Amino acid sequence: MKHTLLVFTLLTLFTTTLQAGGPWPQARGKAYLKLSEWWTVFDQHYTDAGLLDPNVTTGIFNTTFYAEYGVTNRFTTIINAPLFSRNYVNNLRSSTTGELIQSGDAVNSLGDIDLGIKYGLTKPGSRFPVAATLILGLPTGRSVAGIQDNLQTGDGEFNQILQVETGTSFRLGKKVNSYASVYLGANNRSNGFSEELRYGVEWGFGLMDQRLWLIGRLNSVESFKNGETAATVTSTSIFANNTEFSGVGLEAAYYIKGRWGISASVAGAFRGEIIAAAPAYSVGVFYDLNKTN
Repeated sequence: MKHTLLVFTLLTLFTTTLQAGGPWPQARGKAYLKLSEWWTVFDQHYTDAGLLDPNVTTGIFNTTFYAEYGVTNRFTTIINAPLFSRNYVNNLRSSTTGELIQSGDAVNSLGDIDLGIKYGLTKPGSRFPVAATLILGLPTGRSVAGIQDNLQTGDGEFNQILQVETGTSFRLGKKVNSYASVYLGANNRSNGFSEELRYGVEWGFGLMDQRLWLIGRLNSVESFKNGETAATVTSTSIFANNTEFSGVGLEAAYYIKGRWGISASVAGAFRGEIIAAAPAYSVGVFYDLNKTN
């Protein structure tokens, strides 16, 4: 049970980096705003040996506000705030007698808030833009909660992600706009958690006169395996360290009218250590000031 719950903060944090806009900062005075619901529910997980193991059905739901704002044409501020986070576990019953072994439990609170800045290292309009992003993960959620102190809406540690991104935009045929980007970053974590190497690629293209965007992602996290074990990190007792995974994600974003749109996404790991073996989903509504009415 201790190992399975690590997925919550890991996936929530990783989703944040996926939303950080690639190597294109927002134009001065422009913004992208999004309110979304993210969730995952799973009854099995990858062990520290990369094998599948069952667990009590566990889930987390995050209602999140995300925003990017262009302070200048090269400098963008970012916020990712889980305004409401719910973590629960179902009842644990005997598989042979049906007897209740352990009652289910749940906790509701604020999640861990991420604040970030993105700076364009190349001039706006460059054919191959390069940008650097710094994200600060604030321990605003609850790291210990529930009857048995085994529920969390945050990891209780302050971390810093620094990543570099590059990419390009191009046309497919005469009408389809497309783009591709890659990133490489490092996550410095406090409170006995392992540092991490992060990297990934993204490709998207627009259909229906750019009203519908389809996006695919491939992302990986590799641990430096220098963290303390769950037994020695008492402040985050249900978290393990040295987690790794590789996963794919798909997203569709549709502009309903003018700058308003809706989005839906799914992501999951196909290789992992100490992470849920189940997909994560998200649906949301967004407002894009870059879109012309």
